Amino acid sequence: MLMNRSARRSAADRSLRLAGIVAGFLLLSACGGGDPPSAHQNGSEESQSSRAPFLRDVTAVSGIDFVHRVTADGRYRLPEVLGAGCAIFDANGDGALDLYFIDTGDAPEAGAANRLFLRQPDGTYVDATESSGLGDTGFGIGVAVADIDNDGDQDVFVGNWGEDRLYRNDGAGVFTDITAAAGLGGSLLTSSVGFLDFDRDGFLDLFVLHYTVPDPHQACRGKGDGREYCSPQAYRHCPDTVYRNRGDGTFEDVSLATGVGEVAAAGLGLGVMDFDGDGWPDVYVANDQVANQLWINQHDGTFRNEAMAHGVAYNGQAVAESSMGVVVADLNQDGRPDILCSHIAGETNTLYLSDGATAFVDATDITTPGRPSFGLTGWGMAFLDIEHDGDLDLIVANGAVDRRAGHAVGSGGTDWSGYAEPNQLFVNAGSPAFSESAALGGDFCSAVEVSRGVATGDLDGDGDVDVVVTNIAGPARVYENVAPKVGHWLRVRAVDPALSRAAIGATVVVADAGRRYSATVGAASSYLSTSDGAAHFGLPADAAPSELDVRWPSGEWERFPLAGIDRNVVVIRGTGKLPR
Repeated sequence: MLMNRSARRSAADRSLRLAGIVAGFLLLSACGGGDPPSAHQNGSEESQSSRAPFLRDVTAVSGIDFVHRVTADGRYRLPEVLGAGCAIFDANGDGALDLYFIDTGDAPEAGAANRLFLRQPDGTYVDATESSGLGDTGFGIGVAVADIDNDGDQDVFVGNWGEDRLYRNDGAGVFTDITAAAGLGGSLLTSSVGFLDFDRDGFLDLFVLHYTVPDPHQACRGKGDGREYCSPQAYRHCPDTVYRNRGDGTFEDVSLATGVGEVAAAGLGLGVMDFDGDGWPDVYVANDQVANQLWINQHDGTFRNEAMAHGVAYNGQAVAESSMGVVVADLNQDGRPDILCSHIAGETNTLYLSDGATAFVDATDITTPGRPSFGLTGWGMAFLDIEHDGDLDLIVANGAVDRRAGHAVGSGGTDWSGYAEPNQLFVNAGSPAFSESAALGGDFCSAVEVSRGVATGDLDGDGDVDVVVTNIAGPARVYENVAPKVGHWLRVRAVDPALSRAAIGATVVVADAGRRYSATVGAASSYLSTSDGAAHFGLPADAAPSELDVRWPSGEWERFPLAGIDRNVVVIRGTGKLPR
């Protein structure tokens, strides 16, 4: 993340249960400045001004009234400016996606309660925080969701400044705090968190990022004479933590044993994916002003940082940037994941494209998302095929960390307007080559707030991906995807009956007419937040795939027939017709 001090700028410038899962799933059967892309898939030459906006703010009508609370009382405690994340997941097993928001408060010992909202049949949400048991009052920052005990429902890990929390889902959306019993907790400043089965034993482990050790007595200056939030270089950095799930409801800290705990950095965003194509999950960590890390799984319970060898430790000018968010996806349909990191104003958001093997190339300058981001500070991001034309578009949540001239944080943290920035939408015009469009972003781009977390999922069950954004000291926003659709969609859940849960880390591949589309189930990425874990595909108008392939986390491939598209599909391991 932080901060755009002159030294950094000059450096940058120089360079349920199983049945419940299946049944529930089947119930759902600143932008501105850039020229818009043509509607390349349907041959239209419509201009930006004549196309309907893609995202509409439905927060008020949905019943979501969450407002993030944080007290900025002039001490400029670093965690205040990190914001907090959110999660989209089915909390009560009814097949609908619910929303969980992390709140912050005053200090580690006096935080504000997180809130859970359950989706109702009429499309609205009701606050179920009290009955759910998820109203954690720590100084909340990050959140991750997954089934830790293989019982078919989703459990919740909350990363705090102070003691983290693990909540076990006991069914029907009632959660129990099992932090102490599970052997978790900690006392560091936790940022993003991801679940993965790094040892492939069938139980999901935890990869927890830590930022710095804030010192409230450390004073830093901003652009003028006033105080401002310090760079992370002003504080001691922390190693990240890896917890191995023993499978009996407890976890063990294996940070040092894995090699991850030997390196101190300033982690903010992470992406979990099989980056080298060997069938084992790896982890990419976005560090603030420190070289990013690519932890490659060694298959023996250890990781090795191979970021330098793969070309993703630094940008193309060999500069360590102020990395915050991470989003990972196969942008160019070559079967390999690509990586986008969001950065501070004065740096570009950086896109690393896979070379088709195991290395990456900084392709920021040739794919457009970099240059328009130079004057903004990016955080949470998401790739989604917003208009279903067969390629992935990009949304970026922005918000400054240095106040604009003439602004000051008011008493009690009531005025953060000096940090507010517009969000961005980049529409993929192919290759990939993105074009920024404020008009097509609609309400998502017209809002000027201090945005941080982004999560995505098909909230209304209409087949496209909707967006949720969190803001510092402001309301969370729910954006409905109302983009005119060019083609088709497919949403896939992959379930392993031996585990009674979704197969986190499974890769789903849809092939059609020489094109290959791939997505990973439950892949953790972005900043502080968790999106719906289904593999979602937008497909061109002429697409007519008849089957899909799944590579299970074990490395085995299985082929399943498709009885049409524009639908939700559940594939169950062992029921496919043809092994690959």
